[in-house]
Amino acid sequence: MAHFSRLYTIVIDAPRPDHAAAVAFWSDAAGADLPVMAKYPEFNGAKLPNHDMLLLVQQLGDGPARIHLDFHTDDLDAEVARLEALGATSLERAENWQVMRDPAGLNFCVVLDRPGTLSEANATRWD
Repeated sequence: MAHFSRLYTIVIDAPRPDHAAAVAFWSDAAGADLPVMAKYPEFNGAKLPNHDMLLLVQQLGDGPARIHLDFHTDDLDAEVARLEALGATSLERAENWQVMRDPAGLNFCVVLDRPGTLSEANATRWD
């Protein structure tokens, strides 16, 4: 089935003790306020000024600091299937996103975007 997707979000995963310092650093480094996300209070983030990209700082429950990328799509199942065909592995499904692993062992997410957000103007159409 035809669908749209785009690489859209950079996520800084910060352990709980380092989260506030990471938010302050990345906010200053990127020149953007990174407020708490209302629906997901473990995330601080915003669209970057002059970029069509979102920067998030996620507070981890455990694990080391790391960075991961998020694809946004209008069809989660179709995008997951497309990426699996390219060699990715599905790990865990949560609400409106799928955690995956690339062939090199790096985790990334596929996030279902709001209807009508993605189009020929800002995403790739996959047939």
